[in-house]
Amino acid sequence: MKNYLTILFVAISCYCVSCNSKSESGLSPAAQKNLDAMHGVSNSFDTKDFSKIGDYIAADAVDHSGENGDVKGLDSIKASFVRYTANVESQKTEVIKELADDEFAMSWIRYTGSFKKDQMGYKAGEKFDMKAIEIAKFKDGKAVEHWTYMDPGEVVTMMGKMQPPPVMPADSTKSAKPKK
Repeated sequence: MKNYLTILFVAISCYCVSCNSKSESGLSPAAQKNLDAMHGVSNSFDTKDFSKIGDYIAADAVDHSGENGDVKGLDSIKASFVRYTANVESQKTEVIKELADDEFAMSWIRYTGSFKKDQMGYKAGEKFDMKAIEIAKFKDGKAVEHWTYMDPGEVVTMMGKMQPPPVMPADSTKSAKPKK
C-alpha cells in the first residue's frame, strides 16, 4: 500500500509541475508579455520605427521620465520618442539584466550611440555610453507607467557638460518697491 501511495504522490507531483502556467524561462505568460513589450519599446528606439508603439504602451500611459516632467498619453509619449531619436545616430540598446512579474518589468540597460546635435550636455557627434534602470508598470500587457533611473555619477557628468543658465545682470534681480 505504501508503494502505491508513493507512486500516486509522484504521479500527482509530476502532473502539477507539468501543468503550471509558467514558461520555460520560469515566467508566467503575463510576465513574459510584459518583458516582450519592454523589448518592443527598446527595439523601436534602435530602429526609430514607432509605428507599433501602441502595441506596447497604453493610450492613457504616463512616462514619469520625460525631459520636462510627466508625459501623458500615447501620442505625447510617441512624439517625445520621435523628437529624441531624431537627434541620435546608431543607438544600440543592450539589456544587462531584466526581471518581470505580472505587473512590472524592470530592465538594466546600456545605451550607446552618438548625438547629431548638441543634446543632454553632449556635443554633436560625441558618443554616449549610459546605463539606466527602466521600470514599467503593466495592465493587460501594455505599459501604463514608466520610470527611468540613471547612475548618479553619469547624471552628474551629463549635468557638468550642460551649459549653465545665463546669469542675469545685478540690476535686474532687484524687485520693484511696492506702491503704497
